Amino acid sequence: MRILAIGDIHGCSTAFDTLLSAVKPQPNDQIITLGDYVDRGPNSKGILNRLMALHKTGQLVALRGNHELMMLAARFNRREESVWRCRGGKETLVSYSRSNRVAKLKDVPNRHWHFIENVCVDWYETDTHFFVHANVHPAVPLAEQPAKMLFWEKFGNPTPHFSGKTMVCGHTSQKSGLPLNRGHAICIDTRVYSKGWLTCLDVTSGKLWQANQVGSVRTAWIDQFAA
Repeated sequence: MRILAIGDIHGCSTAFDTLLSAVKPQPNDQIITLGDYVDRGPNSKGILNRLMALHKTGQLVALRGNHELMMLAARFNRREESVWRCRGGKETLVSYSRSNRVAKLKDVPNRHWHFIENVCVDWYETDTHFFVHANVHPAVPLAEQPAKMLFWEKFGNPTPHFSGKTMVCGHTSQKSGLPLNRGHAICIDTRVYSKGWLTCLDVTSGKLWQANQVGSVRTAWIDQFAA
């Protein structure tokens, strides 16, 4: 069984489909997506549909990211909607549009709201790794982490977590298109929405795959990016 972590997708369905074709997930593999499925890229609607289908197979653990939180906050608050639109929400609404009419939040189907709000989780852990969208306080248990750390804190040079487990996260986009590996903490947000790459890391073997929006694929090993 492989444990496959996938970084921030941001509506980039071509990269996501290309990545899955390269990785070829098997029925006993576990897939962990690190949040930020919506905004900035062209097909947030399609990404949510793909993730929901994967979740039905029992393979997917989907974390929520700060962009999902902004979308939820925008649903019933005009000020929050204005903020969200400026941070990529406009592109998300375009993905729900029909007949040249720009969509509104009410056009997002209930099943998508349910997935973001009730199916996605804030963190996940295995015997050797834990997975969050953004970051953690090193001395605080995962269940007690504040939202500011889990969803908003930049990666930087984090201190090892007291659990001794390796952190795998996204959120802090790497303009280089390459993951950042601190040994005890690995960031795999490689900026797919801005001519970068979408990264999948097999946390057991250390193999990684990357795909982009023009359908290119490349592979490497996470030890190559130790910093």
